[in-house]
Amino acid sequence: MSVSRLSPSTQNYVKAIWNLQEWSNEPVTASALANKVGVRLSSASDAIRKLASQELVQHTPYGEVSLTEQGRQAALQMVRRHRLIECFLVEMLGYRWDQVHDEAEHLEHAVSDFMIARIDEKLGHPTRDPHGDPIPSEDGTISHPDAIRLSDVDPESKVRVERIADDDPTLLQYFGDNGLKVGSIVSTRPGAPYSDATEVLLEGHEGPLLLGQSATDAVFVTLLK
Repeated sequence: MSVSRLSPSTQNYVKAIWNLQEWSNEPVTASALANKVGVRLSSASDAIRKLASQELVQHTPYGEVSLTEQGRQAALQMVRRHRLIECFLVEMLGYRWDQVHDEAEHLEHAVSDFMIARIDEKLGHPTRDPHGDPIPSEDGTISHPDAIRLSDVDPESKVRVERIADDDPTLLQYFGDNGLKVGSIVSTRPGAPYSDATEVLLEGHEGPLLLGQSATDAVFVTLLK
């Protein structure tokens, strides 16, 4: 089934459920979904009931919301649309990586499956978007790097940046201005006592970058030997 047959609201909800569980082990709840979509809890609860009636989600009252296989396939189609559009905006239209998320949020509902296939072909079938998030293949296959948050890395580690969360455009712009991007090789060391900060040394850059936990939580890395 093409996701184009679903309403934009339904498309938003299945993608939001996928996004909430993609990089987290926390259960997806109605309140978490409401926060993600930016609606009241009552609206999210109504939407969940409608999704359940369409056999897109499974849900127990006051419990976890999970995608059915049909819902998962719909969500992956929307994730694929969103991330390919982000790549297109950056690579073909010269957008910065902090500008593409909101634009893609609008465009993903308007494009056809044919256009997404052409974008994928034009870009050479990319496997990750500008923020490092994996792009599902046309058949719904998706592969995630074995990455952890920079916040969870031991001091004095050397890591490669695999993914940077795109929720905060201002933070993305700050990272971009300071040379921190997907693929960066960085070394970490503790910040000053009681600062709750981490010093990050970027390979090829002078001077350390001091990051608080809200910033290190947004950066996903793999450890290098």
